[in-house]
Amino acid sequence: MRPSPAEIVRTLVAGQLPGLVHVAHHPGPHHARHVTDPAGRVLLLVPVVSDLAVALRAAGDSEPAAVLDVLDLPPAAGAPPLGRAWVSGWARHLTGAEARAAAVDFAGVDPTADLLDVGTRFRLFRFEVAEARWERAGSVHRVDRAAYARAEPDPLHPVEAALLAELARHHSDRLSRYLRRQLGLVDTAPAPRAVRIDRYGLLVAHGPPRAPRRGRLTFPRPLTGVADLTRLLHPILRPCGRACRHC
Repeated sequence: MRPSPAEIVRTLVAGQLPGLVHVAHHPGPHHARHVTDPAGRVLLLVPVVSDLAVALRAAGDSEPAAVLDVLDLPPAAGAPPLGRAWVSGWARHLTGAEARAAAVDFAGVDPTADLLDVGTRFRLFRFEVAEARWERAGSVHRVDRAAYARAEPDPLHPVEAALLAELARHHSDRLSRYLRRQLGLVDTAPAPRAVRIDRYGLLVAHGPPRAPRRGRLTFPRPLTGVADLTRLLHPILRPCGRACRHC
């Protein structure tokens, strides 16, 4: 298995990557601090004194059309990007109990102290996702709204770069031996390395450094988080002993 387009979009817009917001009929784009709540709705934390606040206020009592644009940042050298996600809807300023509940959702992803100033220095806006699109390798795919709503962000994505760095720094030899066996590579070939990791598996680069090939190793089941990954990889990466069957 591998992530579906809906899961990739949910992962990209979850709030771990920088985002740009376009507001209909206004110059832009605007840098924005954003997350998505458990239902996939976009939350924007907007400084009261900012161009984005001006653009969102210009609609008066109506809800302006807005697009959140997020581009993936590869976690390691040689790692292919996941692409780009656009989600759009009609942004609504939240106040009172709605703003307080949204601030709790925002803090679950990004526990910034600025949330304490919602209502004074900052405002929270939210929009339901009316349309979602995913672009990769020059092709744009429309993502079904229901599929987007059902999907969940990948739990490993927020720490993907750190996980890959840990594997390369402390477990490269054992991991390379394991990857060679799984991919059927000869010992004289350049050492394979993991360049991306998600809840479904590892993307591995191997072959000549200037023109590497890529293969995917699928986990036995989708992972629920880092602890699940640790349990899965422990037999592979632990120092070899008599009981180790993987060396």
